[in-house]
Amino acid sequence: MTTGTGLAQVAQFAQDLDRAAAFYERLLGTPPLARFDPPGLLFFGLGDGTRLLLEGGASSALLYLKVDDVPGRVEELRADGVVIESEPHIIFSHTDDTLGPAGHDEWMAFIRDSEDNLVGLVSHAPRAES
Repeated sequence: MTTGTGLAQVAQFAQDLDRAAAFYERLLGTPPLARFDPPGLLFFGLGDGTRLLLEGGASSALLYLKVDDVPGRVEELRADGVVIESEPHIIFSHTDDTLGPAGHDEWMAFIRDSEDNLVGLVSHAPRAES
């Protein structure tokens, strides 16, 4: 019986686990699931059963994290001193449900995490009337 394939875990480079733990706890709004030190592994849940593993031996990955409201979240992060690499902008207007909810705009912005990794933020909002 085939159960399908899904993303179980993604790894992200973290030179300083304490600094990364503080950053991602604030960004994700949840404490770490587990920490194993040594060997230097820090896990967060991403809300859909997927784990985020932060470790020094991982490569830098480009994560795209779902948030409720990209423009609002960017302003909160900016107030916390987070580097904003790309301001919030609409990247796509969904006319059907292929890649997102029909009738919604897809918003995106990019930030730098505490370890200098680029992180994308994504949200969907009802399309603004023109």
